[in-house]
Amino acid sequence: MPVNLKGRSFLTLMDFTPEEIRYFLDLAHELKAKKKAGVIGDLLKGKNIVLLFDKTSTRTRCSFELAALDEGAHAVFLDSKSSQVGKKESLEDSAKVLGRFFDGIEYRGYEQSVVEDLAKYSGVPVWNGLTDMDHPTQILADMMTMEEHIDKPLKDCKVVFCGDIRNNMSYAWMYGCAKMGMEFVAYGPDELEVDPEVLAKANAAAAETGAKITVTSDPDCVKGADVIYTDIWASMGEEDKIPERVRLLTPYKVTMEMIERTGNPDVIFLHCLPSFHDFETRMAKDALADGYDIREVTDEVFRSKHSKVFDEAENRLHSIKAVVVATLV
Repeated sequence: MPVNLKGRSFLTLMDFTPEEIRYFLDLAHELKAKKKAGVIGDLLKGKNIVLLFDKTSTRTRCSFELAALDEGAHAVFLDSKSSQVGKKESLEDSAKVLGRFFDGIEYRGYEQSVVEDLAKYSGVPVWNGLTDMDHPTQILADMMTMEEHIDKPLKDCKVVFCGDIRNNMSYAWMYGCAKMGMEFVAYGPDELEVDPEVLAKANAAAAETGAKITVTSDPDCVKGADVIYTDIWASMGEEDKIPERVRLLTPYKVTMEMIERTGNPDVIFLHCLPSFHDFETRMAKDALADGYDIREVTDEVFRSKHSKVFDEAENRLHSIKAVVVATLV
């Protein structure tokens, strides 16, 4: 049966069937090939989109702006300092106004409820560029990267997320694997409890697709992994949490020893970026000066043949372009 996603919002992969997610991925591969061939696109000609950013970004902002430009649309960027959203104007009123101006709205920020309310009130497709609970566009890019580097179907792949298993990337992967019939392992300390509602939703989807979801602190869980994944332990503004995060998460740092423990010579390492893999950032240097190594992955792994993080970063553009095209055209 043909897939038609026009007019749909992209808030979480839990809103889509495996067939619809497959459509996004196939379209992303197609649009990437089109760009590589130098074909000028016009699929979004005459469309206007707005990008609402309460959190800063490099990859997400560039991907949405270039996705629009590549296919003939115009993008307007608004951050929290340059709009009245939620300050002098309610979120509901702002959504209704923006829905009159624009064909689609992207939001990157904090509460999942914000992106849900934008979709509820705007009357146009809304795309989740990241919230505290989910990061669905990243998962599409990650799966796309897997398909480029792993010679077997997604449903036969095992993804191990290491570190802070309560963060949005862990949850987004949990949802993605559950929907696509994959094996997902959240590998982190027992002290960090996965949100019971997130786990319940993932397990319900997994029951339908044959996926396997595991939460564990057992180091042997990486055996047979096709993907080792991690994320930073502390963001800007969370400096006060660094001592506790380092204490809890250092045993789950991605090292070459962990890579070798998978027993898979072709295992790939992925990361949503930015990454603390060396001490060339101000935050990593400051933490080290205070006696804390905040690297979630060693430089050896990050720069190794296993690492596909820059292919993955590029694929943010193509997968986001697929989301925008599929929901607007």
